[in-house]
Amino acid sequence: MSTERNEGREEDLAAASRFTEQFAAQLVWAGMPRMPARVFAALLASESGALTSAELGERLQVSPAAVSGAVRYLTQQYMVTRERAPGSRRDIFRVHSNQWYEAVTNRDAVLQRWEAALRDGIAALGPDSPAGHRLQETLAFFEFVQKELPGMMTRWRTHRESLFGPQN
Repeated sequence: MSTERNEGREEDLAAASRFTEQFAAQLVWAGMPRMPARVFAALLASESGALTSAELGERLQVSPAAVSGAVRYLTQQYMVTRERAPGSRRDIFRVHSNQWYEAVTNRDAVLQRWEAALRDGIAALGPDSPAGHRLQETLAFFEFVQKELPGMMTRWRTHRESLFGPQN
């Protein structure tokens, strides 16, 4: 590789590293654990959107165990997928262009559990108590979100296609 191309690659990696740490800090501020936030941001900033565990460890300068825990969290949250490299025994972790859609739509089960817990709380604390009233309002919000989410996702798919064309 020529020195000029090598310098360009180093600049790209430096820019990706800066973005990774800046965006990860925003995700952490919003409540995501630090290492999953860094791994997710690194995948977003990578050329292909996919990296091996070793590549993630190298880019983030962290141990394989740290990467393993982070990708476990991210796969459970439907934010990345684990794939097998063709002809290899190595896993590749990929962030898809629809990761936010997947993460949001797969919250349905979480919302249902929260709603059930709120209903139990309302029954236990009494619907006419101040706490019961707060729980009812919280429950109403989650029921509203649950009802609106399918339409919002349909509108997003239409909007996304108008911006970026049909998706694979």
